[in-house]
Amino acid sequence: MDWSIQETARLTGTTSRTLRHYDAIGLLSPSSRAAGGSRHYDEDALVRLQRILLLRELGLPLGRIAEVLETTADPITALEEHVRELRRERARLERQIAAVTATMTRLRAGEPLMAEEMFDGFDHREHEDEVRQRWGDAAYETSEKWWNGMSDDERAGWQARVRDLATEWSQAAEAGVDPDSPEARDLSRRHIEWLSSVPGTPAADPDGDTDGYVRGLAEMYVADPRFAANYGEQGAEFVRAALVSYLDAN
Repeated sequence: MDWSIQETARLTGTTSRTLRHYDAIGLLSPSSRAAGGSRHYDEDALVRLQRILLLRELGLPLGRIAEVLETTADPITALEEHVRELRRERARLERQIAAVTATMTRLRAGEPLMAEEMFDGFDHREHEDEVRQRWGDAAYETSEKWWNGMSDDERAGWQARVRDLATEWSQAAEAGVDPDSPEARDLSRRHIEWLSSVPGTPAADPDGDTDGYVRGLAEMYVADPRFAANYGEQGAEFVRAALVSYLDAN
């Protein structure tokens, strides 16, 4: 039994475009093709796709997902590990729900808050290991020192800049702006300037590989749901196309 690319996209909550992209980069090839060239996926392909989507949910970039898939060929063993990770994440979310519910209950009752219970399940350094692995200890420590050294007003201003930029990207995507247009080039320039303002990143290092760093992030904006959520699926693809176009032109 197999499923067409449209059926597979519907079943898995992804898109045909994403599946074609996975095929193009060698991450998930169709099991067969119909006479007209339409991609079809069998049960083995669906298992592999399930693993890909699970790893995406855990925040792994596509390149790393490919490595994981190759090093854990046995799908049952791999899925068992995914289940363990999902259970850990579920436990963390349940602790967060309990903490927030307790806060609401105390506020409604006019009771004093208990700081010890308010933040159970909240991990404010959840991306530390990923940053250290991807860009090194010095990059994380430099960025952490910069962030902690900012005043509350400075942090609020920086976050507002991030939100405004994300909003402008989304609006441009919705308006159908051409990724090669002057408007998109200006957004790309400002985006790279923003990335360059964060100490510890390759973009902030005069000797760093800004081009490779930005291209890598551009791919993550589409592939990683944590990033794609900032722009929406269509918006993330527009951001990637615009950034790549800007880099190619410069």
